[in-house]
Amino acid sequence: MNFGKNLQILRKMSGMTQEELAEKTNVSRQTISKWELGSILPEIEKLFELGEMFHCTIDELLKGNFDYSHQLYSDIKIVSVAPFKYISYAVVSCEPEEDAIAHVERWAKHLRIENPYIIGWDFSHVSQEQRNKYHMRGYEAALLLDGNDKGDIDAVIKFQNRQNYVKITLKETAGGEFSVIPNAYKALKTYMSINGIKEKRDPAVLSCYEYEYYDTNNTKFMDVFIAIE
Repeated sequence: MNFGKNLQILRKMSGMTQEELAEKTNVSRQTISKWELGSILPEIEKLFELGEMFHCTIDELLKGNFDYSHQLYSDIKIVSVAPFKYISYAVVSCEPEEDAIAHVERWAKHLRIENPYIIGWDFSHVSQEQRNKYHMRGYEAALLLDGNDKGDIDAVIKFQNRQNYVKITLKETAGGEFSVIPNAYKALKTYMSINGIKEKRDPAVLSCYEYEYYDTNNTKFMDVFIAIE
């Protein structure tokens, strides 16, 4: 049973102290501490109250796993992303991320862009047959441009205005792959849910994306973003 750890994580994600949670649930701080240590469980009425407060089910509170700390490099932040221009390339294949990013990297080399800023996101236009029969997925990678010059590359320049995002940074795993990306999105969505932050749905805005594989002190990182209202 993961209740104690889950409660502690959800409380911290919401920015509450034990005292503040105790006040909201009309119990003592010592009771909150015992809940989080797992020495006692709340009564069913309190479990319902906690579920409503943190926008999750009782089953998720008791048996779920909200512990992303071993997988995440940074705390979740709200950031304002400056306007940018980009050209993108989508691939549908069994390994679309590698194919799409490699194509965009060739664009950067062709345009003589040093240290290219490459982002990417899931490409949703994949048929059921491609997905189920051939195990194919879609991914779109994009190269950010400093100006309007894309040379002779056959791609449409797109523009995005300044936009707020929730962001988390991942450290590359020992195996060399970012296998924790789905949990990063789950962590962001959990943070948004318990803090009442709405995801932005606008065709002119990238609803989510990843800043691909950048190096700092010989270690690779990835930033994951979700657009918010």
